Amino acid sequence: MPISPLDTLRKLEVATRKVDPETQSALATRWNSLPESARVPGQLIGQKSTGCEATHGVFPKCNFSCTPCYHSEDANKVRVDGPHTRSEVDKQFSFLREQRGFGNYAQLIGGEVSLLEPEDHAASIAIMRSHGRIPMSFTHGDFDYDYLRAVAVDPETDQPRFPHLSFAAHIDTTMAGRRNNKKPVREHELHEERARFCDLFHRLRREYGITSYLAHNMTVTPANIDQVADVIRSCHDQGWRMFSFQPAAYIGNEHRWRDGYRELTSTGVWSQVEAGAGTTLPYGAMQFGDTRCNRVTWGAFLDGAYTPLLDDTDPRDHAMVAAWMTAFPGNFILRSKALSAVRYVRSIASHPKVLTEMVGWGRRFVTRAGGPIKPWWRAKPVTFVMHQFIDAADTATAWGHIQAGTRATDPATLEAQERLEACAYTMGHPDDDGLVPACVQHGVLDPVENRELAKMLPLPTRRSRP
Repeated sequence: MPISPLDTLRKLEVATRKVDPETQSALATRWNSLPESARVPGQLIGQKSTGCEATHGVFPKCNFSCTPCYHSEDANKVRVDGPHTRSEVDKQFSFLREQRGFGNYAQLIGGEVSLLEPEDHAASIAIMRSHGRIPMSFTHGDFDYDYLRAVAVDPETDQPRFPHLSFAAHIDTTMAGRRNNKKPVREHELHEERARFCDLFHRLRREYGITSYLAHNMTVTPANIDQVADVIRSCHDQGWRMFSFQPAAYIGNEHRWRDGYRELTSTGVWSQVEAGAGTTLPYGAMQFGDTRCNRVTWGAFLDGAYTPLLDDTDPRDHAMVAAWMTAFPGNFILRSKALSAVRYVRSIASHPKVLTEMVGWGRRFVTRAGGPIKPWWRAKPVTFVMHQFIDAADTATAWGHIQAGTRATDPATLEAQERLEACAYTMGHPDDDGLVPACVQHGVLDPVENRELAKMLPLPTRRSRP
């Protein structure tokens, strides 16, 4: 039966709304699941996004030895298997699409992603994109240009498979096994490795036009906290779009825990990040989940100086964020340019105040950054993030309350429960019809999951010589 012009118009009207019904429903569900402590005006979860997502149990093996390691001790007993990875990625993100709607950022993560064959890596990225996700591959970064090119470029046509790639590289002194520096002692020893990783993607853009978003991950311990600032000062101009810091926690492989992790506080780590950025990094005007888990500052470097986009001490910036969220609920990622343009027009028409608020904010930002005569074409956007994992013991107790539908009374457990309920980083479990916070996955579920995977995907046994 042919589609009538009226049906076409109805579909177009839905497709160009401020937020489509599927996303609107997913956002409402997520907002209602947040604890009261996280339902603040600048909360992105439930208003702009349902949160980030990630794979689990797809390739847990790694070829580094890190202290700490957030994966269970059985992770390296599981072989890397391309068909298993493809099948699980497809199943998990089909489920996440059903539960969380269209258009989320998602992490292709497990052990070490570059242990996947390039074709399996590329296929996993394509599968995630087919389910309305923007994938980011998580790696230690110790691979060469030939591997990156094989992932990014079709070997038969020599044409890009993807217009854009996102990678997160974890590079710090807690890691052992890097080819050019097996056991680094000081972070500055790894600055060349950080630059080398970025250069791979600069070359990919020069040769194939493929753009990239690169995130730098760093575990912070009592041994390297005093070097955080230097990492930012020395490396912010290499090509990174994000610097993410994770204070060490008692989670994952217990054999790789060290004393002193609890000496680290969020405030202490964040102060070192601010020292590296050379300015205060406000995170109160707009937040992603629970600030006891995540602190995020968006901004840009210009002439070596960093300026945050928002000033959380200025009520006008809070008003702009509120107007922006009202005018543009949901997100526009992976939508066609034509439909997005119409959505923007309809959004502004329904809430014209947003233009005034955004113009005022733009003027304030430019003034804080040094004024309009600055060479703005050289501005480099950089986001600073700190993600504080919850210790495994506290996670297990709090998760028990969530599953039972009860409220913890112990203050430490209640805090962990609220943080898990507001978690911005979720794994999908289609077999159990469940959405699981990352701390629960690593602290509670990984040990059992990896033991089962080791039986299903055992490592090859060596044959003894005759």
